[in-house]
Amino acid sequence: MFKKTIIATLLALFSALAFAAGVDINKATQAELEAVKGIGPAMATRMLTERKKGEFKDWTDVMGRVKGVKDHQAAKLSDAGLTVNGGAYKASADAKKEPAKK
Repeated sequence: MFKKTIIATLLALFSALAFAAGVDINKATQAELEAVKGIGPAMATRMLTERKKGEFKDWTDVMGRVKGVKDHQAAKLSDAGLTVNGGAYKASADAKKEPAKK
C-alpha cells in the first residue's frame, strides 16, 4: 500500500513538472494534448492526424494544417502551455491590432 502511494505521488509530481515545462505538439499523446486548456478530444485527434503526415515546423504550420487553430486560438493554446518544437506562439502584427471601434 505504501509503495503504491509513493508511486502515485511521484507520477503526479512528474506530470505536474511535465505540464509546467509545456506540452509539445510534436511529442504529446492524445491525453497530454487534451490536458491543455482549450484542446478537446476532437482537436487533439485533428492534431495527431496532421502530425502523422509530418511534424509541425512552427505555429504557422499548425495554423495552416489544424482546423480551428488560427491566431487567436494559437495564442490561447500557447498561454495554456502548448508549444511547437519548444516554442511559444508569437502573434502576428495583424493579430495584435485591436479591432476598430464603431
